[in-house]
Amino acid sequence: MRGFFGVGVQSISKEQNLGNLVRTTHAFGGSFFFTIKPDIDLDLVRVSDTSDAFDHLPLYNFDSVENLRLPTGCQLVGVELTEESVPLPSFRHPTRAAYVLGPEMGSLSPDLLAQCDHVIRIPMKFCVNVGVAGAIVMYDRLMSLGRFAERPVAAGGPMGDQMGGLMGNMPDPVWQPRRVVRHPLKGRKVTE
Repeated sequence: MRGFFGVGVQSISKEQNLGNLVRTTHAFGGSFFFTIKPDIDLDLVRVSDTSDAFDHLPLYNFDSVENLRLPTGCQLVGVELTEESVPLPSFRHPTRAAYVLGPEMGSLSPDLLAQCDHVIRIPMKFCVNVGVAGAIVMYDRLMSLGRFAERPVAAGGPMGDQMGGLMGNMPDPVWQPRRVVRHPLKGRKVTE
């Protein structure tokens, strides 16, 4: 897949949700991750980030929307359920993109929406978990910009040489053993 992408969240308050989203970003080949004014303990994110994504992806923390900085030429894409947002199946992903999602039980702030080059929505009846929403957007990016065989007309998948390898253009997964220990103050499991 050409280009690059990063994923970020504004005012996230649950470590498990952030860990899930960071892990998914890493799995889909994201280039970076960012937070805007997070309300979490970043050390506890590792509990749900079983891929140790922060060891492989740069993490940028911004204390306000005004301080948000993206790579040159990178377009900011807000993911928000609004009347004006473009439905995801009709959206052409920028080659260089940073997708930003809102907090649990909330929305992207008006000042962040104003900075977005594009605002998209996932066509659903109601909002889903921030990690699920991020995964849907990244999957759509992969399907629209990746180089996969065309889907067949009949039910089933491509045959033989049309498959392009088991994972298309995705790199082979790298698995590393992990050590789990108890957090000394909170008693929660933390990985090293």
